[in-house]
Amino acid sequence: MAHAYYHALSSAKKWGGTADDFLPLHNWMDESKMMEADFRHRVLRHHCEGIFMMERFFGATITTSTGRVVPVRLIGEQHVLEDLGFIPSLADWVRCIRPEPWMGRSRPVQKQVEAGAPHP
Repeated sequence: MAHAYYHALSSAKKWGGTADDFLPLHNWMDESKMMEADFRHRVLRHHCEGIFMMERFFGATITTSTGRVVPVRLIGEQHVLEDLGFIPSLADWVRCIRPEPWMGRSRPVQKQVEAGAPHP
């Protein structure tokens, strides 16, 4: 797995500036490694919606230390392409989840509410 720093170096090579200009974005993309230290962390942000989420967090563009304006979406796309070779959708990831019985278990909340039962 590439470290965020190497993604940032790649961004600096592509768009100018320094790795520090891009490191916060690449760190954000890989922040889910704190929950899952292998490739499965990517399910949370390494997809098209994650790239648009990056844009909501950081704005539509960043300005590098050399003054160049770079679209954040392109930086997110670069990161995902370097890691996966293509940009999947969230649906692509979800289709790969093997359902387990506990995932579908739910409590009949509507029956409890309708019957006036106290909520635990």
